[in-house]
Amino acid sequence: MNAPPRRIAHLDMDAFFVSVEWLRYPQLKGLPVVVGGGRSTEQQVLERLRQQYPGRRWQRCDMGDIPLDFFQRLGSYVGRGVVATASYAARQFGVGSAMGLMAAARRCPQAIQLPADFEEYRRCSRAFKSVILEIAPVMEDRGIDEVFIDFTNVPGGQREGGRTLARLIQKTILQRTGLSCSIGVAPNKLLAKMASEFEKPAGISVVWESELQQRIWPLPCRTINGLGPKTAARLQQAGIETIGQLAACTLPQLVRQFGHSYGAWLHNAAWGRDDRPLTTRREPKSMSRETTFARDLHAKRDTAQLGAIFTRLCERVAQDLQRKGYVGREVGVKLRYADFHVVTRAHLGDEYVQDARHIRALAGQCLKRVDLSQPLRLLGVRVGALRRVDELGDAGTAAALPLFEGA
Repeated sequence: MNAPPRRIAHLDMDAFFVSVEWLRYPQLKGLPVVVGGGRSTEQQVLERLRQQYPGRRWQRCDMGDIPLDFFQRLGSYVGRGVVATASYAARQFGVGSAMGLMAAARRCPQAIQLPADFEEYRRCSRAFKSVILEIAPVMEDRGIDEVFIDFTNVPGGQREGGRTLARLIQKTILQRTGLSCSIGVAPNKLLAKMASEFEKPAGISVVWESELQQRIWPLPCRTINGLGPKTAARLQQAGIETIGQLAACTLPQLVRQFGHSYGAWLHNAAWGRDDRPLTTRREPKSMSRETTFARDLHAKRDTAQLGAIFTRLCERVAQDLQRKGYVGREVGVKLRYADFHVVTRAHLGDEYVQDARHIRALAGQCLKRVDLSQPLRLLGVRVGALRRVDELGDAGTAAALPLFEGA
């Protein structure tokens, strides 16, 4: 008996952060909405409501009654935050993820700006993934709002090329969570990732190998996941703009231009070849936290403020490690200066650390190796070379040292 053809799905939640906010604020559906520029919790929103509208005892169930004039408009934003995600109505004005909020405000000043509530986003992420696992148990977690799913041997996974199972998953997620998603189904992860973008939002796209020339080759090269902007620019300079044009290049041509490994990958990607298996357990390589300051800070002038921010970053990294059960042997820092120049430094020790005090001490040693005479725009802390606590004995420690003292 022949094995069934491989059917891999890529599921991507639609404007995930905004969609979660719509569950609380249904009055904002259909409007231009941008999430970014700060963090908040539901309790903080309720406290603001009670201050602004003292005549009513606002509760969680009243969020849908909040008048539109309560929400901040993007046009009034001043700061250095970036867009975490934008509703499709805001995207029509050219607003997109990772764009500076000030730039987004110039394009769509009437958009409603909401601070992010990552605790709620993580809760909703766990909820939609649990739905998927009940239906299709082989799932690769790709982040807070996307996954790969192996449909190949799941009941219904071969019907209509996987459309039947995709429809079931999509419908069940909507019923259980109120959130919509888009799903692409194809012979492999590479094509499934592309397909999930074809019918957004709330769409399902099925791609077969025989449809490569018709549906994939007309797409821009940058559509290939893993092909970065620098490579896209080099290809464009060579007159190669579509995946079909890339497929027309011979393997020796691409190897000469991009090297053996990357050239071969480009050739295979253009022809829709991808035999990567799903990774059902992905071990993180590092955990990090960083923050962009509202104004440039200087190590001498703003010593206390920088020290407090640095401590908080170390505490948050430590909380992430402890919550997920990891320790790390490498501690590093990231600085972005006022001129946008970025430097990183890292310390690889013999002992594993997990608590904030020792992370802060080792990160402080890294700070002594960077130029602190220039104003800083961003500061970050990272812990790498991770191991699971249950695979290791007691984590090592290091002596604490003062940070930003005498800088």
